[in-house]
Amino acid sequence: MDSVVFESVRKIFLHRPALFNWLGRERSGETIALKDVSFSTVRAEVLALLGPNGSGKTTTLKLISTVLLPDGGSVRVGGYDTRHDAGGVRRQVGIAIATERSFFPRLSARENLDFFATLDDVPRRERRQRITEVLTDTGLNEQADTLVMKFSSGMYQRLGIARALVKRPSVLLLDEPTRSMDAATTAHFWTTIRALAGQQTTVLLATHNFAEAIAVIYARNFSADELRQVTAFYRSPIGQRFLEKMPTIAQESMTMGQKFGQEIAFELRTRMIEELRKRGHYI
Repeated sequence: MDSVVFESVRKIFLHRPALFNWLGRERSGETIALKDVSFSTVRAEVLALLGPNGSGKTTTLKLISTVLLPDGGSVRVGGYDTRHDAGGVRRQVGIAIATERSFFPRLSARENLDFFATLDDVPRRERRQRITEVLTDTGLNEQADTLVMKFSSGMYQRLGIARALVKRPSVLLLDEPTRSMDAATTAHFWTTIRALAGQQTTVLLATHNFAEAIAVIYARNFSADELRQVTAFYRSPIGQRFLEKMPTIAQESMTMGQKFGQEIAFELRTRMIEELRKRGHYI
């Protein structure tokens, strides 16, 4: 069974000016965020939604999590329709939004996670162990008892990911997850994502950064058909140029503050080629 299924999904946001625009000139009309979008994912797949700001990536994640409902088409998660069985969907989905602001600033990281684990119906006997695990997975074990009001933006973002993981979702939704992370934390994050894929968790990641989307390739488990497609791409002239320019792409991304150095780009390239050759493909 497919883990997440979009079928001809449409989402439209209407602009309703305040006070009938008596005091201003706010734009009216509508914005089409998604138009007839269809795709599906399988269990243990790591999928990147790559696009510029305003292209509907976060809207897609919110539709999967039932924060928003589609205006047309259908969204199903694990066989449950988001319109007709939102509870069944929410039991399977964990979401971490880049602009997360729901934590209590005068509680510690551990206390916040305990609160949200209770809301997510995590059994009391398992709660302490799960919180310890997700704090370790997100590199926050040393800040577990620090008040959230003292967190940096990167630590706050990691706490949002920990909150999404504490319920052990079968589908994990991440919105620009490495935006505020340093290089070491980013490397640890991708290790965690690879481990989740190995545990049959489906991961959907929204990003506008090309280098981050490339890192998803490194985190994925490839099927035989996907390997054939990847091999064909890298054998092509454009694929060869892409391999040659990967360090340059990574350097440009680091200049923009995304923290992907040349070493990571070379590692991605080397590991990808090694994986292909191990399975009998040569480029």
